[in-house]
Amino acid sequence: MRTPTAITARPLRRQLIALAAPIAGTQLAQIALSTTDTAMMGMLGVQALAGGGLAVVIFNQLRTMGVGLIVPLGNQVAAADAEGRDLATVRGHVRAGFLLATVAAVVGAFAIVGIGALLPHLGQSGAVVDAARPMLLALAPGLIPCLWFQVIRQFTVGMQRPRGMLGITVASVLVNAGLNLAFIYGWGPFPQLGLAGIGLATSLVHLAVFAAFWWLVRRDPVLAPHLSAAFWRARRSDVRSLAGLGVPVSATYASEAGMFSALALVMGAISETALAAHNVVYQVTFIVFQLAIGLSQASSILVSRQVVARRPRDAMRVMRLSLGFALIAVLLSGVCYATVPDLVLAPFLSNGADAATASLAASLLLIGTVMQFADSAQNIGVGLLRGLGDTVSGFRLSVVGYWFVGLPAALALAFWADLGAAGVWWGLTLGLTTTAALMIGRFRRRVRELVGG
Repeated sequence: MRTPTAITARPLRRQLIALAAPIAGTQLAQIALSTTDTAMMGMLGVQALAGGGLAVVIFNQLRTMGVGLIVPLGNQVAAADAEGRDLATVRGHVRAGFLLATVAAVVGAFAIVGIGALLPHLGQSGAVVDAARPMLLALAPGLIPCLWFQVIRQFTVGMQRPRGMLGITVASVLVNAGLNLAFIYGWGPFPQLGLAGIGLATSLVHLAVFAAFWWLVRRDPVLAPHLSAAFWRARRSDVRSLAGLGVPVSATYASEAGMFSALALVMGAISETALAAHNVVYQVTFIVFQLAIGLSQASSILVSRQVVARRPRDAMRVMRLSLGFALIAVLLSGVCYATVPDLVLAPFLSNGADAATASLAASLLLIGTVMQFADSAQNIGVGLLRGLGDTVSGFRLSVVGYWFVGLPAALALAFWADLGAAGVWWGLTLGLTTTAALMIGRFRRRVRELVGG
């Protein structure tokens, strides 16, 4: 037996901030990759912004599903570390993570290409399809190193040592921007690939980030002994254990991302302008959402540790703190959306965007203020339930909120109520709000059961 990295005596607020801040920072740096991509798509025109943005949505759909499969690895590592398990236990979890990540990435890459072939049958215009397909082909290979990076990330988060991730991912943003421009315009030895070059640059950056993070963790004396990418040596019991937790989480993430992808297709069916505006505002709100992801993963790890320590009331405190921090972030961003929308949208619409796209994006941005808190709350709810070891409920409740409430409401408001793009976003907000209420309610009931037990 080894000495665990014990649950510290620091107040929960400080523990949550210390763990969530680097995760959120890394998330923000990672999302800056797609934000940079979206901004540079805008340089190529509205059709490139619509088609390229749709390609990014599809890639994110498959990436999110793969990440969901790996996320519970952090909870497994945290529990093993808190219980003082031996070295082989944690290493076995990591190997299982690499195996599942590799399988999910290969399958996902083929799925991305396949979806590209189906776009003409999904109501998209020929111009959007022509722009999206090369982008999808270039993005697909990058899914493999992207998910490998997530394995190492969840391992370090579970060990409460999420160090070095932020610096690497910030540097990757600068590299991505340079490669984007080089491939778009054919600078120096780089071929001129236009929109497809943006996707190729992103794939290369995913590979570089994984390699850099692997090197960094291998130099950490605490983490290095646990790190093993020999997925062919993963034990069946470890793979079954992670898959048992990860498949419902992946399905939950897929349910949410699937609704966003479906609504992007609905926007494309409304008009190219609606799709372009949707892609821009989705990207803006997705930036703020990364703070919620940091809070969700941090609260999930802390709840896992509170369960091991038999402190259910502290688990409830983690929930309240996470939701409180999320509300503060949403309110601050909402002030910016309401007071300086042109400034917020300028990186995406300042080059060649027509007045109709800019006006619609500004109106969707105001709805996004409300949507963001509901989205943040439901994501935190997923993490809290995962911390209790309950990943199945998150999936079931997400299906109810997203598909039985959100999507029907979006279609009804967009077409029957004739609200168009705004109706889609109000329907999305209603679905996310329903999901958040269901998940937080489920978490509170489960914790009360622990107190009673």
